[in-house]
Order: sequence, then structure tokens, then C-alpha cells
Amino acid sequence: MSYAIVFSSKTGNTQLLADTLHNFLPQEDCYYFGIPNPAAMEADTIYVGFWTDKGKADSATSDFLKQLHGKQIFLFGTAGFGGREEYFNKILKAVQRSLDKSNTVFGSFMCQGKMPMSVRQRYEDMKQQPIHLPNLDAMIENFAHAPGCRRSGTAETGSKVKNSQTTRKQMQHSSFDTCFVEK
Repeated sequence: MSYAIVFSSKTGNTQLLADTLHNFLPQEDCYYFGIPNPAAMEADTIYVGFWTDKGKADSATSDFLKQLHGKQIFLFGTAGFGGREEYFNKILKAVQRSLDKSNTVFGSFMCQGKMPMSVRQRYEDMKQQPIHLPNLDAMIENFAHAPGCRRSGTAETGSKVKNSQTTRKQMQHSSFDTCFVEK
């Protein structure tokens, strides 16, 4: 069975997940690896990675997902803000709802990615203003915890991702220093 790994990455977090997944799966079965491209649609199984933009998948990934029909799909994504499983699940459900019903999602994964220092600086600059967002302290706190990866997701036992124990061990070697999927 052939597979493709399609991903969009703004800050490198989603690419890190895609690279780790690519290193874990059988190389000889990889049909395509890269940014959203119609060439990837020739594969039987498609692993689709996205970064989060306003609570949903980025536009390049969303456009790609709309083109998929009759595919086995594994969704994975990163979000700079959030850090709570409920938030990650909300994003994953929204992305899954955008898929054509002929597709089968056999697993998903979502984690908080590392944010650039410019984000923290912007928050701190905002805090210096006489009137600022009431949740600014929470946003700064979220930034401080962002380099870690809080996970949310599922993978069927025996699925294309093998079993979650093996995947967890493999992903712990990535710079996210955490796991990838969890049953």
C-alpha cells in the first residue's frame, strides 16, 4: 500500500512531525512527501499535516483536503496557542468535518508547537499598554509552555501507524520530546 505525507508548516513544527513520521514509515512505500500537491492523491493512504489558523487547518491544507475522495487519512497538526486537549479535539473535529464523507480517517494527532520569540515579545509589548487584553497573562503563560507538546489524538490498533507504543517511542526521539499518537 502506498502512502503520501502532505503537510503545511509555517514555523517548522508541523514539518518536524512530518519528518519524524516519514522516518518511521517504510520508505519504499512513500509515494509523495511535501507540501499539498495533487500528485499526493495517487497514494492509497494520505497523512495530512497542518498548522492551525484561527481554530482550523491552514488554507493550503484545507483546500487540499477538499479534493480528497475515497482515501484513508491520518490527520496531524500543530497549534501555537491552546495546550488543552479539548481545544485540540475541537480543531481535529472541525478538520475532519471538512472532509468528503467517502474518506476514512483512521487516526489523528494534535500538539502544541513551539512559537517564535517574536510572539512573546508582542504579548509583552501589549501588556505595556494602559488598556490590554484581560487574558494577556494567560497568553504569556501559554507561550512559556509551548515548546512542550501536549497531545491529543487517536490511532486504531494495527493501523498504518503500527501500534501507538512503537510510535510513541519513535517520536520521543524527535525534538518535540514526546509521543505522536495515543489510543
